[in-house]
Amino acid sequence: MHWEVPIHNFDYFLYGNTVLDSTFPFIHNPEGLVASVILAIFGIFGAFWLGLAAGLMRLSKKWWVKYPAVCYIEMIRGMPLLLLIFWFYYLAPVITGQTMPAFTTTMFCFMFFTGAYVGEIVRAGVIALPKGQMEAARSTGLSHFQAMQLIILPQALRNMIPSFVNQFVSLTKDTSLAAILGVIELTRTGVQVNNRDMASFEVWITIACLYFMICYVLTSYSRRLEAQLSRYQARDR
Repeated sequence: MHWEVPIHNFDYFLYGNTVLDSTFPFIHNPEGLVASVILAIFGIFGAFWLGLAAGLMRLSKKWWVKYPAVCYIEMIRGMPLLLLIFWFYYLAPVITGQTMPAFTTTMFCFMFFTGAYVGEIVRAGVIALPKGQMEAARSTGLSHFQAMQLIILPQALRNMIPSFVNQFVSLTKDTSLAAILGVIELTRTGVQVNNRDMASFEVWITIACLYFMICYVLTSYSRRLEAQLSRYQARDR
């Protein structure tokens, strides 16, 4: 066993050669676990709002609102994430005339890919509520938009929390695919250390534990949030 290898390289697994600007706190060229966490955070944030918009658009009765969302959700859900990463990285410069950095490319891919699944979660969560909820809200004089914003979505989003967390945990693990484009995130640092020191078992056990730590924090927070919302719901009753 060569546990001294991951111990001596533990700081490299965490932040690699990440540079922090001392004059204005900003991370330049994030690497290691820091890069994975940044990809996951921005991917989750962007995917939530993109998916929320796509899910609500898909519920619309107006075809010019509904069908773009349907095309986006169905096309992305039928495409492997790795293919989408290659598609963005190699075809986007042909279309836009500009080359995006690999880190930015993968971050946008994670947003678009996960956003499609979030959109389907939103659609399913809204239609799972009794139809009488919308009818009762409209009978009080609320518009469709107001009823959706004030009555339907608050209830539906509570029920969507477990599905959201499952999808976001999956996204966190999928950040390892950024290594395909040379992004030095957590998995890539493991490859580099293993190629140099030849300690596969110890290196990959350490990497797995770091991924588990991130995912465990997400799931633990979701359980606490579910319990808190349940208490609020019981108190309101």
